[in-house]
Amino acid sequence: MNKPELHRHYSVVEQAISFITKYFDRQPTLAEIAQAVSMSEHHLQRVFSEWAGISPKRFLQLITKQAAMDALKDTQNLIEASEKVGLSGAGRLHDLMVSCEGMTPGEVKSAGDGVLIDYAVITTPFGEAVLGWTQRGICYLQFVSQQKKQLIDELFAQWPRANFVLNNEGGAMFSRKIFSSPLERGKIHLILKGTNFQIKVWEALINTHTSQQLSYSQVSQLINSPRASRAVGTALANNTIGYLIPCHRVIKNNGNIGNYRWGVERKIAMLAWENSRNC
Repeated sequence: MNKPELHRHYSVVEQAISFITKYFDRQPTLAEIAQAVSMSEHHLQRVFSEWAGISPKRFLQLITKQAAMDALKDTQNLIEASEKVGLSGAGRLHDLMVSCEGMTPGEVKSAGDGVLIDYAVITTPFGEAVLGWTQRGICYLQFVSQQKKQLIDELFAQWPRANFVLNNEGGAMFSRKIFSSPLERGKIHLILKGTNFQIKVWEALINTHTSQQLSYSQVSQLINSPRASRAVGTALANNTIGYLIPCHRVIKNNGNIGNYRWGVERKIAMLAWENSRNC
């Protein structure tokens, strides 16, 4: 299936995911889910399976298993429990070699003076997104949950002295590489702009496994700052490279899915997408 088709299907799947997540404890039937999204059972089964790689029923099972996990009370048990129920993949983010580097103080101070930044509005399985990249790597990836122009203006504001070039063809290439299925192996490099603490948090998340979920306190322990849970939340809120810096894998300490700057339904969809590829 090509990317535009995945994008069109995402809106329906998003509604179905929201319904399943809200009422999973009732174990809704396919008919009930289909009715909730105003679609026939047959059509929903096909669209959902094509998008996620698993059926609505299988997704319901994954959500139910995740809700049943009680290992958040113990940091070590979370990872063990995830592995037991098959929710932790053996590879890093989408089996891609994702590496990153922070901007130097001089580069940050120069505000991108003389840097060429390509950008594009890309189509992804999770809706449209604004992507920005330099010759060294991706520096911006935000999903459209507001006006596209606002996101593009935000990218420009991050690097006020940079030279920007619209590059739809390059954006489509990156989108295929990031979201391809079957997975396209290769190296994706990220350019991070943030404080030392923020970069430590983002790097820790890049090194998590697909389908692995951590609480804010667990992330703070990963970076050897066990009392910095609140600061971890602030670092996640300032992440402007969505999905590739997988802040969607961070949930609340009590096991609730928590908020997400690009929408809770999109967060659940990303987790489902990763889970389906580890089945």
